[in-house]
This record gives sequence, C-alpha cells and structure tokens, in this order.
Amino acid sequence: MLQSVTTPYPGEAASAEQLLMLAEEYHKAAQTLCAQGRKGEPLSRAPCRLTAIHAIELYFNALLLHTGLTAADVRTLKHSLVERLHLAQKHGLRLKDRTADHLEAMTDNREYLVTRYGPEITATVSQINRLMATLDEVGRKVLIKVAGNDAPDRRLL
Repeated sequence: MLQSVTTPYPGEAASAEQLLMLAEEYHKAAQTLCAQGRKGEPLSRAPCRLTAIHAIELYFNALLLHTGLTAADVRTLKHSLVERLHLAQKHGLRLKDRTADHLEAMTDNREYLVTRYGPEITATVSQINRLMATLDEVGRKVLIKVAGNDAPDRRLL
C-alpha cells in the first residue's frame, strides 16, 4: 500500500516578517535591474518589471499574513494584485488613488502574464516609472504597517 506523503507548501510556515524581508530583497533587485534596462528596448526592462511585480505581491502577502490571513488564504488569490489590494484596504492600508488605480489596471491588463510570456505585446504594460513608483509606495506603506512606525526609512536602504 502506498502512503501519501504530504509535502508542506513552500511558504506555508513563513511569517509576515519573513515575507516582508523577502519583498525588500526583491524590491532592491528590481531597482538594480531597472538600472540595467536600455532606452528604446522594452524587453530589456522585463526582468525589472517581473521582479517589481513579484515584490509588490510579496509586500501584500506580508501584510495579509500580518492581519491574520493564513498562507492558504493568500494562495487562493493567485497573482491578483487587485484582490490583494482590496483585502489590504479592508485592513487599513491607504494608498494614493493613482497607485490603487495602477494596481487595478495592472490586473485588468494581465501585466504579470504579459511580462512573463508576452514579449510581442509589451506595449500594453505600464510605464516603468509608474511601476517603480507603485512598488515604492506599496513597499513603504506595508513596511510601516507590518514593522511599525520604527521601520527603517527605505530611502536609506
């Protein structure tokens, strides 16, 4: 008789603080990759874009775990930034309207999938400056909510 071995889902036991630290690393990586992009070559920005989107998702995940959701709850959101945004807003995260609108547009335009798999339609994705501004705001505000008001000033990182 075969025994079923249940392997824990990666991240199942991660704390909000651990996910926040991981998000910070992806944030720094996105900044580094952004500097590597070449003007007039949108595909050269794809690694930055994917890393930035992943960092945003991780920031939201950290906040949602911090508010009491389980890792299994968060997984049900798949890669929807707008669902994460709405849950985070219910838990008190306040973003600028422009940032919230951008997150909704990113989800509507399936920017995550376009960035990963659609080099032929990169013209449909948001401007890199807007993406990085969204990443910076989400990161700054989630850091304060999860780590508290004594969180380090991100501009020093």
